[in-house]
Amino acid sequence: MTGRAPTPHDALVERYGTPLYVYDLDEVAAARAELLDALPDGAVLYYALKANPHPDVARTLRGDDGRCRAEISSTGELHAALDAGFDPAHCLYTGPGKTTTEIGHALDLGVRIFSTDSVGDVRRVGRAAAARRVTAACVLRVNAVNTDTGGATTGIRMTGRPSQFGFDAESLPDALPELRRVEGVRLTGLHFFPLSNAKDEENLVAEFRHTVAAAVRLADDLDLPLELLDLGGGFAAPYGTPGTRDSYPALRGELEAMLDAALPRWRTGSPVIAFESGRYLTACAGTLLLGVTNVKTGRGRTHVILDGGINVFGGMSGLGRLLPTHVEPAATTAPAAAPTAPARLVGPLCTPGDVLSRDLPVPALRDDDVVTVPNTGAYGPTASLLAFLGRPAPAEVALRGPDIVSATRIDYRRVPLEAADAPDSAGAPVPAGRTAEEPTP
Repeated sequence: MTGRAPTPHDALVERYGTPLYVYDLDEVAAARAELLDALPDGAVLYYALKANPHPDVARTLRGDDGRCRAEISSTGELHAALDAGFDPAHCLYTGPGKTTTEIGHALDLGVRIFSTDSVGDVRRVGRAAAARRVTAACVLRVNAVNTDTGGATTGIRMTGRPSQFGFDAESLPDALPELRRVEGVRLTGLHFFPLSNAKDEENLVAEFRHTVAAAVRLADDLDLPLELLDLGGGFAAPYGTPGTRDSYPALRGELEAMLDAALPRWRTGSPVIAFESGRYLTACAGTLLLGVTNVKTGRGRTHVILDGGINVFGGMSGLGRLLPTHVEPAATTAPAAAPTAPARLVGPLCTPGDVLSRDLPVPALRDDDVVTVPNTGAYGPTASLLAFLGRPAPAEVALRGPDIVSATRIDYRRVPLEAADAPDSAGAPVPAGRTAEEPTP
């Protein structure tokens, strides 16, 4: 390649083609260790499988110490968690739209902890549990009120406004008498998720301090049992842009001090303190490689047409909320330090909405070049428009060091409902699988 040295990705592109996701499992393990080190001893970390349910990624995050558990929001994610070896009894089943059928399926597989968002949600859990003569633990998710003394001012705010997520804090007192009458459930704690991707450690600490105070106040005022307190997340990592995940050298000490003051028995597990993360644990472990199929210039604009767009990287860009702002030459004829010019990066789909980046400075790319999008280990294939136009799913390769652990492709074939691999008697949908064979270009 003129003007550049070969990279480790060149051989993978040659073997598997593009679009191609590459996951560095050593980086996944490093993110897990770093985040657990930043949290108090004994705290539980829930991995949100929505970020990346790839079995090797999930298995790496599970570990062997019991500190990382699975947070799931569907039966498909539940099956992915079980395939990765997570204990169903320790899974946290979340989401505002759980159906009685899927709750029943989760109970049949051993799930016992549900985060609930409304009176109707608790009732559905209760009906399914009572029908099976078991008791489900219900953690009440709270949509807390933001105040001027509240926490972080940046990131994606998840509470304090009308939302499908959680009980509004001010309405919880009126709902409690009915919640306590629901058969088949036991109220066991509180769940907060006020913020995603906090700006910095100071903001994150402030948000946790606000959340702990709100939790203690609610538990005391309403005489709520507090066996599990899930404080949510907010841990920051880049997405589709250069950079590294944030570090939190002071977070552990700050959290231990505030918990000692507010919940003096937390160190003995009363309550169990939990946190959640998805993007922080996986984003920096992924790289997306895309092939250039065409470069079109006209009417004052250059379009670089790639072989993957929002069908392979649509977690945020497809919603128009966040566009990747950086690509780097990979296997390209352009030197890495070549002059750049603005271009619009678009995908192959027959829709004008298939845009990955606008006015992005790129080198002079040519047909058959390959570009990389960094930090794409979260919200990749399973957060994209995979089935639109029926294009093949991207290949996914998991590496540990230089070794290939797996090379797979998601298979989203349509199957008859009467087929053996259709939904079972409990109505669980067939989870998206990854083919065992190495995909070919």
